[in-house]
Amino acid sequence: MANIVETAVKAGTFKTLVKAVKVAGLPDTLSGKGPFTVFAPSDEAFAKLPEGTIESLITDTEKLKSILTYHVVSGRHMAADVIKQKLIKTLQGGDLRISFSKGDVMINDAKVIATDIETDNGIIHVIDKVVLPS
Repeated sequence: MANIVETAVKAGTFKTLVKAVKVAGLPDTLSGKGPFTVFAPSDEAFAKLPEGTIESLITDTEKLKSILTYHVVSGRHMAADVIKQKLIKTLQGGDLRISFSKGDVMINDAKVIATDIETDNGIIHVIDKVVLPS
């Protein structure tokens, strides 16, 4: 099995996320012991951001790091565990809100589109939107 970063690279649908993780200096963290649970926006999710957003974040590494760590939770949280919670504390320090809408599991206003992708050092759940800390 591969770690979170290797798994994201291999999947091929997280190119923007992987690039952002590298720019923010987080590959060692997300390749480390963990365990971590990552609510990973797909490339399609990043494409929904307003034009120029990604480019401006690449030049503001502190803000980028804050946004990326807002998608990461300490511990190994399978989907069955996540849905039992209302809030979950992120590495960034803020909380992600877990809710249900029309049968879908929502993380803030992002829909979970794939769950329980296991890695050596955690779990990846795929979301359809980039969630931003308040």
